Amino acid sequence: MNHDDLRHWSKRAADWAHDYHANLRDRPVRAPLVPGAIARQLPVSPPEVAEPMETIFADFDRIVPPGLTHWQHPRFFAYFPANASPASMLAEQLANAIAAQGMLWQTSPAVTEIEQVMVDWLRQSLGLPQDFTGTIHDSATTATLSAILTMREQALAWAGLTQGLHGQPRLRIYASDQTHSSVDKAVRIAGIGQENLVKIATDASLSMVPEALHAAIAADLAAGFVPAGVVLCAGGTSVGAFDRIGDCIAVAKAHDLPVHVDAAWAGSAMICPEFRSLWAGVEGADSIVFNPHKWLGAQFDCAVQFLRDPGPQVKTLGLRPTYLETAGREEVVNFNEWTVPLGRRFRALKLWFTLRAYGLEGLRVRIRNHVTWAQDLAVALSKLKGVEIVTQPALSLFTFALEDDAKTEALLTRINDEGRIYLTQTRHQGRFVIRVQVGQFDCTAQDVAMVETVVREGL
Repeated sequence: MNHDDLRHWSKRAADWAHDYHANLRDRPVRAPLVPGAIARQLPVSPPEVAEPMETIFADFDRIVPPGLTHWQHPRFFAYFPANASPASMLAEQLANAIAAQGMLWQTSPAVTEIEQVMVDWLRQSLGLPQDFTGTIHDSATTATLSAILTMREQALAWAGLTQGLHGQPRLRIYASDQTHSSVDKAVRIAGIGQENLVKIATDASLSMVPEALHAAIAADLAAGFVPAGVVLCAGGTSVGAFDRIGDCIAVAKAHDLPVHVDAAWAGSAMICPEFRSLWAGVEGADSIVFNPHKWLGAQFDCAVQFLRDPGPQVKTLGLRPTYLETAGREEVVNFNEWTVPLGRRFRALKLWFTLRAYGLEGLRVRIRNHVTWAQDLAVALSKLKGVEIVTQPALSLFTFALEDDAKTEALLTRINDEGRIYLTQTRHQGRFVIRVQVGQFDCTAQDVAMVETVVREGL
């Protein structure tokens, strides 16, 4: 295949993509397959000679779509969606064609400088102060890992980078049990250890109790441990919990501890000023992460980490051997020093296209609709006999259940096997509950109302 062939097949692929999205409602949201069903349709060995692209494309069309969970399906109400607006898809096509490696400013100045501007556009969009800058990661998991590695090194005066962790004092990170599992993964990878992630008590609203945070830090100091940082939750993945951000930051700062705020899915809603009270006080954080790929329509992967002062993170993650220096340009930003990977894709391009193609007001309308439709759906479900709304809508996320776990789980299985919608589960206060999250870029009020129909018919 050469570039002339690519021109032809790119047009075929664009036509295929148009038809795929136009007919998604006709497909079950989740593939009704068993493990191994796709693998069995593939040859066990690679081809020795080139095959015609016509054959390859036909195999793709025959095998792949029927084996997918369709994340762009307008009735995907399960995980927080990895949205892909048409403008974002177009930008990704161009980024793929350019195939730039933006590890350094000099390897692609446009990649770095557009990223700098896009991060600032998003800072303004979310109402954050001017002293925040930031970078784009692949996911919130990587951003959180970067923040916790930085907390570790700040607490150890950067000795961990050179001496390792053996013989160092026992570090402690504080978070509530509503934070994402990426926080647990980060403390493990960072060498801090699961046992040193201190889960702080929450109140009736599932918010971290500031007094409990202070007591835990004080107890650790008395025990000879070294508090390293606090991770706060602005929209928990399970049921949408929000910590009392400002109050908890005040406690952390009283102990001179850095704070990372995980707003992976809910952060996008902060482009709507009326929702910003949910994370009041966030301007006092040192690090904030949110995922434009979850609710702003930027195609996965695209997670933005805002940093009040990038210096500590660059000091932690930066490594500049001679072959990565930019001669005579010490003042330039090299974003690989802000993140874990050296290699960097041109992720900022899809932000540039998406923000311009829809505008903040167009994106606000979508988010406000999703929140309203989720609230309306919760009311409709609550009127069904035997259905209980367990957690009220937090923005566009809520949970419901039947009278016992077995019946709730059986209902969820029937719903997902039937295929018109896709929901997921969680455990809340020991109870099996069904999550509903409204956020797919192209869903309509009618798509959301379908949840009530499917649940009612499945009871």
